[in-house]
Amino acid sequence: MPAPKSPNTSRLDQVVAAARQNAVQREKVYREQALKIYPWICGRCAREFTHANLRELTVHHRDHNHNNNPPDGSNWELLCLYCHDNEHQKQLEAQAGHSLETPQGKVATHNPFADLKSLLNKGR
Repeated sequence: MPAPKSPNTSRLDQVVAAARQNAVQREKVYREQALKIYPWICGRCAREFTHANLRELTVHHRDHNHNNNPPDGSNWELLCLYCHDNEHQKQLEAQAGHSLETPQGKVATHNPFADLKSLLNKGR
């Protein structure tokens, strides 16, 4: 029985490198379009951006499909790095079956400010 051939990884490496390069180019194009269409403000936290910190403003795909780039920008929103990471974390948690919602019927009973007025009045 002949020895198994080792796979030719150079072709695979070329394909992966080309795919990465295409993704970078595609991102550059839709990022430039989004920055022309939308004001430089995070769509979640309303942080404003200038040329000095514009690298921290990202393009988020609302449907999470990076290939869906309509020229009118209807699938994009500009988010700061932190809000963008948070948006993707929420999606991962939803896919895993976790929810940030409070289970129905559960109500918080602790009131940290319940006695605040009387505490403030004691000092007078």
